[in-house]
Amino acid sequence: MTKLKKDPYQVFLSEIKEKIRKAQYHAMKQVNTALLALYWEIGKSIVEKQKQHGWGKSIVETLSKDLQNEFPGTQGYSADNLWRMRKFYLHYQANTKLAPMVQEISWSHNIVVMEKCKDDLQREFYIQMTRKYGWTKNVLIHQVEGKSYEKFLLNQTNFDKAVPEKYKHQAKLAVKDEYNFDFLEIAQEHDEKELELALMKNIRKFLSEMGGDFAFIGNQYRVQVDDEDFYIDLLLYHRKLKSLIVIELKAGKFKPEYAGKMNFYLAVLDDTVKQKDENPSIGIIICKSKTKTVVEYALKKSTSPIGIASYTLTETLPKEYKNLLPSPKEIEEKLSGFIDTAESAEE
Repeated sequence: MTKLKKDPYQVFLSEIKEKIRKAQYHAMKQVNTALLALYWEIGKSIVEKQKQHGWGKSIVETLSKDLQNEFPGTQGYSADNLWRMRKFYLHYQANTKLAPMVQEISWSHNIVVMEKCKDDLQREFYIQMTRKYGWTKNVLIHQVEGKSYEKFLLNQTNFDKAVPEKYKHQAKLAVKDEYNFDFLEIAQEHDEKELELALMKNIRKFLSEMGGDFAFIGNQYRVQVDDEDFYIDLLLYHRKLKSLIVIELKAGKFKPEYAGKMNFYLAVLDDTVKQKDENPSIGIIICKSKTKTVVEYALKKSTSPIGIASYTLTETLPKEYKNLLPSPKEIEEKLSGFIDTAESAEE
């Protein structure tokens, strides 16, 4: 078959368009860097002058009025924003690691991180995730309020050994330690069938809670082995991972034998359903409760990618989770390893 030659002008036009887009991106990036540098200097100056002259809070109000009079129509010089600039400088002036990172996200993103994050490790996580995945301000707020950082630290999977390096960091983000099903109208005491039916009635909210990249394929999805039928509770698809996602629902406490059943489902799907251009299937067992050590032993010898999660019918992260969080040193090591994996996968 003879290949059609592209119109030289269309090729030329495409090249020019790409150059313009790159130039626009770099220009926006430079503007953002310059703006953050300005806000840093203003915040620094406020701190230094208050210390030098013993000025109180009223100086910020006075400065705001004078700047808005001098630069009418220019946004960013309200008293509230000047206080944020001061806070911005104080937060990061002594942090040589985070100070360069904050320049890579917008001012509105920085405000969210400053006001909603409690410590530098948490700030680093959300700054890195925003930079890597291009989270909008609203998505960032949703991630923080959904406690993605805490759930990432508590996440129990075997993805380090069972998922290809290229997709490992994305897979870890795709599985939460706990899912919030507070949108379900269901009694505290319920069985798996009731839970599944309630989720099916609220499928959009369920997919939203799972994450933005999941698509629904079916419930009670039938697979057949040696003329015997087996039924998967829920079958989803993750667009970025390009993987089938098996969801098994358990209304009680996690048991080790659940992992064996999940291994079976994943093996069957990979052999009979998965397309050639798709990645290996991933399993998520969602239980009413679980214990850390039992889950660790259940996944220790498993070679199929499996995550074990719990669910709650209330909207808050259980207080006892705070006692399960790793030490600051362990958090830093885990976060560092995660970011290194993400960066190496992009190269």
